[in-house]
Amino acid sequence: MDFIFQPGFLGTRAPLFMDIVSVIVAFLPFLIFGAIRLAQIKKYRAHEIVQKFLFVVTVIVVSFFEYGVRVAGGYKNLMEGSSVPHDYFIYVLIFHIIIAVVTLILWTMTLYYARRNVKQSTLPGLYSKSHKKDGKRTFIGIILTMLTGGWVYALLFVF
Repeated sequence: MDFIFQPGFLGTRAPLFMDIVSVIVAFLPFLIFGAIRLAQIKKYRAHEIVQKFLFVVTVIVVSFFEYGVRVAGGYKNLMEGSSVPHDYFIYVLIFHIIIAVVTLILWTMTLYYARRNVKQSTLPGLYSKSHKKDGKRTFIGIILTMLTGGWVYALLFVF
C-alpha cells in the first residue's frame, strides 16, 4: 500500500491518496444532484439505489482517507511544506470536520427515515415534504463538505 503515498496527479505536494479522495469528493455533489433528479422525474427506486450506493462509496472513501492520514503520520506530517500558520489551519480543519460529521449524520438519518417510510408506504406520499427538506439539508452539507475539504487541501498542499 506504499504506492498511495507517492506524489499525486494534481500537481501539488499531496500524496496520491489525497488526490484520489479529493477528486471523488469534488464530484460527489454532482452525483448526488443526479440522484436527486431521479426522484424529481419519479424514478424513486433508482433514486434510492443510487443514494445508497453513493453513501456506501462515500463511507469507503472516508475510511480510505482516514487510513491514509493515520499511516502518513497525521495532519502534522501532511502539513510539512505548507506556509499556512498552524493555528489557522486547525480552525479550518475543525470547521471542516464539524460540517463533514454533521453531514454524515444527516445523510444517515435521511436514508434511515426514508427506508422506514418506504416500508410504511408513506414515502412517496405523506412524508415526501419532510424527506425533501432532509435531502436538501444533506445536499447543502455535502456541498459545504466538498468546499471546506478543498480549503483544507489547498492549505495543506498548495500554500
